[in-house]
Amino acid sequence: MAILLPLQTFNIGPGIGKSYFEDLLGGTDATVTVNNLGAAPVDLVLYPVNSPVLTYTVPAGTSLTIGVGLLLVAGLLTGPAAGTVGTIQIATTDF
Repeated sequence: MAILLPLQTFNIGPGIGKSYFEDLLGGTDATVTVNNLGAAPVDLVLYPVNSPVLTYTVPAGTSLTIGVGLLLVAGLLTGPAAGTVGTIQIATTDF
């Protein structure tokens, strides 16, 4: 069964990182969608179990949806020059 977590709005200042999902009990298969509505890019940082950290840059005014197996933590990180705004939503699977 899929569980759609609530849509979260973000307004992150320059050089700030923030976690939006944590499952520290072994990870959960998940799909993460980021809508970057701001004028600066934002990095989606994903920490899966027993895998390298995954970082995807979401350019200004675009969105990204990505599926991750055994996700531990999902966070957003802005660059030092500018912050950004948008939404992030996570859907997890519970089998």
